[in-house]
Amino acid sequence: MATTSANELVARQINQEARRDPNSPYAGKLIGIAHGRVIVVANSWREVVERLREAEPDLKQCFCLDASADYERVDEIWSVA
Repeated sequence: MATTSANELVARQINQEARRDPNSPYAGKLIGIAHGRVIVVANSWREVVERLREAEPDLKQCFCLDASADYERVDEIWSVA
């Protein structure tokens, strides 16, 4: 399985778990994944990026997500003020 696919699969599983279970260790956290493995669970994007860079210098092999975000929701913008 390609790294991108493995990362996306893990991210999808974490997102579903965090949204389903507010007691999940991932709920409300920011997640960094590399090579299909969770590398960091943090409260800031800065920490996620720093830890991912330590584990995998090629950030194209990494994936980040807000574990509790609703990525399936569609927001429509009707106008820009």
